[in-house]
Amino acid sequence: MATHPEVRHAWPVIVACFATAVHAWGFGFYGMSVFVARLQVEQGWPTGLVSAATIAFYLFGAVLITRMPPVLTRLGPRPVLLGGAALISMGAVVAGHATAPWQMVAGFLVMGAGWSATSVAAIAATLAQWFDARRGMAISLALNGASVAGFTVAPALVWLADAHGLALAATWLAAGSLAVLVPVVLLGLRPARPGPPNATARAAAAGDPRPGFASQGAALRSLRFWSVAGPFVLILMAQVGLIVHLVAFLQPVLGARGAGLGMALMSVCAVIGRVALGLVIDRVAQRRAAALGLAVQLAGISLMLALPASETALYAGCALFGLWVGNNITLPSQIVQREFAAASFGVVVGLSTALGQAAYAFAPALLGVVHGLAGGYAAVLTLVAGMTALGAVVLVAGAPRRR
Repeated sequence: MATHPEVRHAWPVIVACFATAVHAWGFGFYGMSVFVARLQVEQGWPTGLVSAATIAFYLFGAVLITRMPPVLTRLGPRPVLLGGAALISMGAVVAGHATAPWQMVAGFLVMGAGWSATSVAAIAATLAQWFDARRGMAISLALNGASVAGFTVAPALVWLADAHGLALAATWLAAGSLAVLVPVVLLGLRPARPGPPNATARAAAAGDPRPGFASQGAALRSLRFWSVAGPFVLILMAQVGLIVHLVAFLQPVLGARGAGLGMALMSVCAVIGRVALGLVIDRVAQRRAAALGLAVQLAGISLMLALPASETALYAGCALFGLWVGNNITLPSQIVQREFAAASFGVVVGLSTALGQAAYAFAPALLGVVHGLAGGYAAVLTLVAGMTALGAVVLVAGAPRRR
């Protein structure tokens, strides 16, 4: 597989997108929890105020994500990815220095704009310009940067903030990460020499028999689109909500250091699971593979639910849950590539990503309400398991029938 012409020709593109994912998820996903915690401690702001600002971050980014694929096509991947990364760094610095709530919100909105230009939709659309036959593998490998951010950028931000305060930590780390990213993207996404024939272009020229959409409105009216977007809305809501609450769930039994180790174990397993699937994703039934992986996640959730006082069970549950965390981010674009017309790839991926992000923006608050009403995390884990199982069933049931 490693000798495929697409991989030989365009592996620097994967490296550039990998580095972009590390920067984007380091600040825009995992780092967000650090900002929430530190701003409460340093500024004394209530949890509800800071949480509302994070919801604004995700919703604003979701709106802009729907516009990103055509912008990337028009401007090219270099200015979009680098511009998005610069906005993330700028927003992180503003939020880190915030001494008034409006400054925090302004910083988060700037980060949201940058996130829209560097997250799944932008990276998938970038890779689509170089990869077709091995696009699934390329997306899986590139988005491993998201998991790497979970045990590199986020812990570094925590350590620096504890030692020097959030303002200096955000400034130093945002500037340092951007300084590394810029040359990687400039070199990796330089104008490509003629490569192997692109199957996407051939399919478009010959008339692609798969369903396609001329607009986002047409996609929203299609049951085929919702058979992909709908299940992953449920799955990502469950996943993001549990990740945000995971430390609070683990800490009473494992302690602060053990809870951090559980999160790190989950991130490492996410890399392992994404690499393993990436090696075969272009040759397997993707919806069935997704259902199998979600069953593994359900096993991890069930283990933590059944044995919440066992350290071994909690660590094992984190590992099993983590094995599919990364793939739930990459699979929607991989399924879209196989089941929809090539010309609709950007439209469908951008819209699906935006819907998922808009939904999971409210997931932590929803699970927080459930925790408060039930008085514990058993009800939260049960709800997460139910949403995951329902998403898996709908995903398999919505598979197009073979002729």
